[in-house]
Amino acid sequence: MRLRLLLLALGAFAVGTDTMVMAGLLGDISADLDISVPAAGQLVTVFALGYAVLAPPLAALTARWPRRRLLLTALTVFTLGNALSALAPTYPLLLATRVLAAAGAALYTPAASAAAASIAPPERRGRALATVMGGMTVATALGVPLGTYIGDADWRLTMWLVVALGAVALAGLAVLLRGIPAPTAAPGLRERLVPLRDRRVLSGIGTTFLFFIAVQSVYIFLATAVHPATGDDASRLTLIMFVAGLASVAGSWLGGRAVDRLGVRTVMVTGVAMAAAGYLALPWLSLTMAGSLAYVLVVHLFAWATAVSLAHRMASLSPADAPLLLSLNSSALYLGMAAGGGAGSVAVGLLGPRWFPLASGALALLALTSAVVTTRRRTTATETTATSEGAAQSAPEAAGEVSEEAPRPRTEPQHPSPVRL
Repeated sequence: MRLRLLLLALGAFAVGTDTMVMAGLLGDISADLDISVPAAGQLVTVFALGYAVLAPPLAALTARWPRRRLLLTALTVFTLGNALSALAPTYPLLLATRVLAAAGAALYTPAASAAAASIAPPERRGRALATVMGGMTVATALGVPLGTYIGDADWRLTMWLVVALGAVALAGLAVLLRGIPAPTAAPGLRERLVPLRDRRVLSGIGTTFLFFIAVQSVYIFLATAVHPATGDDASRLTLIMFVAGLASVAGSWLGGRAVDRLGVRTVMVTGVAMAAAGYLALPWLSLTMAGSLAYVLVVHLFAWATAVSLAHRMASLSPADAPLLLSLNSSALYLGMAAGGGAGSVAVGLLGPRWFPLASGALALLALTSAVVTTRRRTTATETTATSEGAAQSAPEAAGEVSEEAPRPRTEPQHPSPVRL
């Protein structure tokens, strides 16, 4: 199981590198294609929006596919899209290839998360999800700096690096990915849309969207936020970014273990609360190098632990629909990332370079309110009046609620079981 999870994480690492490395290549792309830097920046936006828009319909269209076939197809499309990006001679063609790469990424990430959940026993499902999502966070710490360094010579070389990562993951999964439980028989379109009428699903999507607007609004403009501590010293800023990447990796890794031990609700509420506190304190923490390092360490640690809990919660609401629900969660995450740039720009303009993180603090508090309200344990009338153990056990499922208790032993181990919140 471990090797298969690492291969799934390698694919996520390629996707994460491709998602974030463009931000460090905008100047080189601008000079090469004779376009403005803001126009080059639209490559990041197009990828994020393409991912967000395409993830749910692609998940629905491929719901009947075996997971191995789906993963290999996704990586093929992703790798091909990046190869075409490396070869694109004009800006319009480069934009089109970014949409193709986003389509592959939108197929891959939810499918990889669902595959990880299906091959792990219930008590280790959080760690399995964290391993795959860890590929994204490791990309922040390693893939993006490496890609930016290579791209300093030629941005197209960075695209070829992503192609190589995708190809290695594709080859490894083609050879070694066996034994993934088949998905349950896919329902019709009407039945497949039923989860979208569940307010828990909609609230989960909303929480993810709000939280990642908050995260990205500060992360994109982190150099501006910590400028009082770094001045014009590039080495100080590099250190802060490196610590942020390491904290993201640690947060994803620890978040999976915390979910398995403490439950989804505890990790989610604690993580969002700590991130909100960090954003609200940043205007003062940014005055010193020690304060800035403390900020990125705490906020990125808890933010990526929260990301694991958000995905885990969505997958647990309806295990049979996990790929669709995870694709919706991924869409919300990428929409938040896409909106974060605009929201951060507005916040900087309205509040100034020192105080703009307060806007992220307010957004994070909204996400915290959503997380608290929608995951609180509600006691149904059936639960309070039940007189037998069987009735007490069946009440949460009958009411559509999710408990914080550990899951009961399964009688059908071939399918993922709901993970209690």
